[in-house]
Amino acid sequence: MKRIVVVGGGAAGIGAAGAAKQTDRSADVRVYTDFEDVGYSPCGIPYVHGREISNFPALILQSKEFYEEAGIDVHYSTRVTQLDLDRNRVMVEGEGDVGYDALVLATGFEYEPPGVPGSDLEGLYYVKNIRRAMVWDEILDEAKRAVVVDATPLGLEMATALAHRKIETHFVDPHPWLLAEAGDPDILKPVEDSLVELGVQMHLRTRVEAFLGDGKLAAVRTSDGEIPADVAVVCTPKQPNNVLARRAGVSIGSTGGLIVDEKMATSRAGVWACGDCAELPHAVTRVPIQGLTGSHAYAQGKVAGSNAAGGGRAYRPVYVPWGMAAGKWMIGGVSFGETLATALGIPFVMGVAEGISRARYFPGAMKIRVKLLAEPDTLRLIGAQIVGGEGVKERADFLGMAVYTGITIPDLAWMENVYSPAIGALNEPIALAAQNCLASLGR
Repeated sequence: MKRIVVVGGGAAGIGAAGAAKQTDRSADVRVYTDFEDVGYSPCGIPYVHGREISNFPALILQSKEFYEEAGIDVHYSTRVTQLDLDRNRVMVEGEGDVGYDALVLATGFEYEPPGVPGSDLEGLYYVKNIRRAMVWDEILDEAKRAVVVDATPLGLEMATALAHRKIETHFVDPHPWLLAEAGDPDILKPVEDSLVELGVQMHLRTRVEAFLGDGKLAAVRTSDGEIPADVAVVCTPKQPNNVLARRAGVSIGSTGGLIVDEKMATSRAGVWACGDCAELPHAVTRVPIQGLTGSHAYAQGKVAGSNAAGGGRAYRPVYVPWGMAAGKWMIGGVSFGETLATALGIPFVMGVAEGISRARYFPGAMKIRVKLLAEPDTLRLIGAQIVGGEGVKERADFLGMAVYTGITIPDLAWMENVYSPAIGALNEPIALAAQNCLASLGR
């Protein structure tokens, strides 16, 4: 019986455990997690806080009995303290040494520390563990003023949620616009305007300098002055949790993530890694990236777990289609937008258009802004960004596949599209953006 140990019970870890069991039904698959639960969606936590989802149990995808019946042995609230890769053993708190034949590291991420005085005060909330979220939801019931630190995707979701709760919300971020490291200013401007409309007070180009209080948070000192606060939601960037792997001698990449090949195998034989703790090459730039979405983590886990059990699956470089709701809008895209491509020195031509989500005379029609980036010579699509009220997710998925398959701007300019007043306008915004790109090139 092959012994497979998975460290981490998030999307990557559970995906790995399930795939390992599917590949080798006789395998002894054991999962260790620091948390009290597995198989829930932490991505849904902001929406429970914002009352769009009624309760936290709705986020739990499978019961503990489900994993027992599937033959997956999950050890809850159990910490792995050390890896001995030479002896194929892990040291487990309360259990001692545990042997394995194959090891999957799915240790996830930690938030980048704020790095300012007062970071240990009571009242700082890091959104991650569903049990902690349940406690914090009650705290938010009593909170009057909150500060959201950093305009990351989670920051946008939490600012929206707190505004829905009618809590006085301040957004503090050092960049000139929201989501500035990934999104373009014209794409994020409607989101910023809608957050302001919801009552969120913006403090952009502003840095957190200290959390103030006597044991408990009372205010946040920023480069633009003090903001009284009952709670601070810290939404700093995600960092790979590589502590165990680094100590054990597993190779670490430039992002801090574990280096893996297409099989999700690390530099050490018999050890695989997946999810937020691993780094992967971007398919267009070949630059290593990490900290992607839950769907990426789950897919990586499936590959890692299958191969750990003797399978032969491969995970290709990523194009990163993404999307999210923020304020009153949906935003998304694939690969990168104008700002990031410029920063990376990637040459491109661009087409931009504003269209509508359905026929203009049909109730609920909303604007959609689409921006397409293509290689100057081949006009092959390499990136896109979108903001709209509906249909963003579907367009991001489509454009992700378009980048993967090598579709060009002329292909998109004259594409067929669905027209039905209730669900789609006569002129597809993607096609309009592609036509505008050709027009700017005189074609």
